[in-house]
Amino acid sequence: MTYDYIIVGGGSAGCVLAARLSENPATQVALIESGRRDTNPWIHIPATFFRVNRGDKEMTQYRGEPQEELGGRGFHLMQGNVIGGGSSVNALIYVRGQADDYATWSQMGCRNWSYDDVLPVFRDMEGNDTFNDEYHGTNGALGVSAPQFRHPLCEMFLAAAEEAGLPRNPDFNGAIQDGMGFYQVTTRNGRRSSAAKAFLTPVLGRKNLQVLTETRVARILLHQGRATGVELENGQKLEARGEVVLTAGALVTPAILMRSGLGPAAHLKDMGVDVIGDLSGVGQNLQDHVAVPIEARLKEPISVFGHDRGLRAVKHMAQYIATRKGLLSSNILQCGGFIDTANTGRPDIQFHFMPAFSLATDGTRETGHGLGFSACVLRPQSRGQLQLRSADPKDPILLQANVLSARADVITMLRGLKLGLKILETNTMRDIISERTKPAGDTQSEAMLEAHIAAHAKTVFHPVGTCRMGAADDSQAVVDPELRVRGIKGLRVADASVMPNIISGNTNAATMMIAERAARFMLTS
Repeated sequence: MTYDYIIVGGGSAGCVLAARLSENPATQVALIESGRRDTNPWIHIPATFFRVNRGDKEMTQYRGEPQEELGGRGFHLMQGNVIGGGSSVNALIYVRGQADDYATWSQMGCRNWSYDDVLPVFRDMEGNDTFNDEYHGTNGALGVSAPQFRHPLCEMFLAAAEEAGLPRNPDFNGAIQDGMGFYQVTTRNGRRSSAAKAFLTPVLGRKNLQVLTETRVARILLHQGRATGVELENGQKLEARGEVVLTAGALVTPAILMRSGLGPAAHLKDMGVDVIGDLSGVGQNLQDHVAVPIEARLKEPISVFGHDRGLRAVKHMAQYIATRKGLLSSNILQCGGFIDTANTGRPDIQFHFMPAFSLATDGTRETGHGLGFSACVLRPQSRGQLQLRSADPKDPILLQANVLSARADVITMLRGLKLGLKILETNTMRDIISERTKPAGDTQSEAMLEAHIAAHAKTVFHPVGTCRMGAADDSQAVVDPELRVRGIKGLRVADASVMPNIISGNTNAATMMIAERAARFMLTS
């Protein structure tokens, strides 16, 4: 059970790395995933991701500690627990963030992580069916598509946004992000193009690649300042001749590091863990995108309510099976946009629209025909942390999300909500809606809007930052700009946890880019 590379976590990043590192047939690679194979058929039909990402078979829920900012609620984070990780269960939206996001990383000491450095990697990975220019590639393994089915309510929402003064943007990953439009999605020929399907599935026949599913890693094996392998929860040990790479995500990766003796020394001692490396940044700097809903009831039955049941569901499935087109080829969250509400030159709010009521924080949903969209703060200033409850890998982490703890985030969210309400007040929307349901129609004052934020704020499934990348003089940096864990040889982190600041938009594309860059670092070192 000895390998050249051991990859811990078979999500978006792990699938990319496993494919790249196993290209050399003389190199033995192990990919370890705590979840199961992506055999659930609902994973691969774009519109049915709601059947997957609210369950417990392909998802793991992490319960945050109660927060005053949320009226005593805990902020709960859910993460994919299946081959492909988030890319197998997410809403498929393909967004890279802003060029300024990566400029900020570079300014924070992450050399060679500017937009000019990462753009060629995005292009190399992308197989875009619409754009072929300086910003996009067409030959990459990752399918990226424009929606061929466009729900009429999406068109109405974008028309209302234009009426409210917001410009259209046909490409959020092009020269500018600002504006409203349809999202490109990670699909190919009407099927989900997850990291598993795009990168891992085509290479599963390689004899030098072993994929272990439903297998959990307890800790990294360390000897004389070097990672030598991993110990599984069942006590089995796998040895690494070359490197161990953690790609288990922003919640699990830091927990594994801490159980291995790499983390804040005082906390590790409290947990009874021998301190091997005092890395104070492990588990700190937690960031996530927070969304708050805006919803309205419709005058006519024109939403997707009820289309997942009865004869309509049969009709949609028959069309999809025959043509790979129609409603089921859609990710439902088809449109939205990025808006600069503070007039700084950079969008600070993202809208996600769906032609139906959305799920509430408690998992319930309004019945009947409605529409819903959310305002999301793109670059939150709030920072959370996670710690161990014990050295036992079976114990859940202690999650203190601290979302909306920075007043600036609440102020930005208020601007986003007010803009969303302005869209609802346009003539286009008034023609089709009968009443506003969230915030309730009598919600007018800022105090009432803040109460709405506290009651309904929820995750957008984008936790990052808990093993942040940085320069050698950054005391909180866990990894260097080549993603090597400080003070330990043969150990890297290559997932969303290395982001020093969250990007301005959905994080999946950037996570895969990080993994591809890690592979390039490893194969050229």
